[in-house]
Amino acid sequence: MKFIHLSDLHLGKRVNEFSMLEDQKYILTEIINIIDDEQPDGVIIAGDVYDKSVPSAEAVSLFDDFLCKLSEHGLQTFIISGNHDSPERIAFGSRLMSSSGIHISPVYDGNITPVSMNDIYGTVHIYMLPFIKPVHVRSIFPEEPAESYTEALNTAISHMDINETERNILVTHQFVTGAARSDSEEISVGGSDNVDPDVFSKFDYTALGHIHRPQNVGGENIRYSGTPLKYSFSEAGHRKSVTVVELAEKGSLTVREIPLIPRHDMREIKGTYMELTAKSFYERTATDDYIHVTLTDEEDIPDAVSKLRVIYPNLMKLDYDNRRTRNTTQIDFSEAIEQKSPIELFSEFYEMQNGQLMNSEQSEFIEELIKKIWNGEK
Repeated sequence: MKFIHLSDLHLGKRVNEFSMLEDQKYILTEIINIIDDEQPDGVIIAGDVYDKSVPSAEAVSLFDDFLCKLSEHGLQTFIISGNHDSPERIAFGSRLMSSSGIHISPVYDGNITPVSMNDIYGTVHIYMLPFIKPVHVRSIFPEEPAESYTEALNTAISHMDINETERNILVTHQFVTGAARSDSEEISVGGSDNVDPDVFSKFDYTALGHIHRPQNVGGENIRYSGTPLKYSFSEAGHRKSVTVVELAEKGSLTVREIPLIPRHDMREIKGTYMELTAKSFYERTATDDYIHVTLTDEEDIPDAVSKLRVIYPNLMKLDYDNRRTRNTTQIDFSEAIEQKSPIELFSEFYEMQNGQLMNSEQSEFIEELIKKIWNGEK
C-alpha cells in the first residue's frame, strides 16, 4: 500500500512580510502532479495545515481546493491538526467529509479509532493523533502518568487498541528527540517538548509533522516529511520534497523522497554593494528568488533595500557583516573620563562603534563641531 506523506503546509504564512499564498498554490499543484504520477492509495497531512489558528479566507479557500482535487482522485486522505491549527476548526465537517475519503482527526478526547484499508497483504490501520500536550492527556486520564511529553504520548498510545500482527501507521505532530530543527519552528525552552522515539515502537510507520527539514528519527519508519516550501533562511540549504511510503507484507517498508521545485527558491548572497550589483554577478543568479543579502561594505549604503530591489525584486532581508557589526567591544570606564578630552572620548566611542579609527576629515569635522558646542555657537 502506497502513501504520500506531507506535513506543515502552513497555508496563509507570511515570511518577512511576503505573502507565500501564490507559492503555496503553485506547490500544491506540483504535489497533485506527483500524485498523478505515483497513484498512491492515500495521502497523509501530519498537521499545521494553516499557519494560524484563525486562518485567512484565502488560506481556507486554497485548502478546500486542494481537498477537492484529492477527493476527485478517489484517494483516502488523513489529516490531523498541528500546534498552529485550531483542532475545532480543522475538525469541522469531518464526519460529513469522511464519506468522500477525507478523514480528519477530531479534537482529542482519549479515543482514537483507526481508519482501516485493505490490500493483497491484509489490513493497514491508520491512527490519527493530533498535536497534544501533557495537560490534554492529564485532563482525560488523571490517574495515569503524563507529566512529560513522552509520558503523555505513551499514555495516549496505550489507549489505542493496536493489533501488532497487522500493519499500523500513526499520524502525529510532535517533536521527537534527535530531530534537527529550523528557525521557523516553535521551540520549547530546554527541549521540554521532546518525545522519545521508542514511544512509536508499535507502529510500522510513524508519519510526523512539526519539524521543517525532511528526516528520519530513530529509524526509517519514524519520519518527518518536512515543509513543502522553505519558510526561513535557516532552511535555505534544505531540499524540500514529498515522502512516498510503501508497505508490503508486515515488516516490509520502503521510504523515498520526490523533490519539490518551488516557484521561487530562497537563497542567501553576500558581498559588497558593487559586487552584488555587478552585471557579471547577477546574470549568473536567479534574481527573482527570495533573497537574503549580507553586505560587507564598511559604510552603510543609503537606501540600499530600494536600490537592490531593482535587481532583486524579492529581497526579503538585508544586513551587514563588517568590522562594526562584528565588534563586541565593551566601553571601559576604568580610566577617569575627566582625564580625557571630548575629542578623545568621541574618537574612542567611534572606534568601538565602527571597528575602525576616524579618518582625518572626520576628525577635523568633529573637532570643529565640539569647539562650536563648547563656545555656545549655533
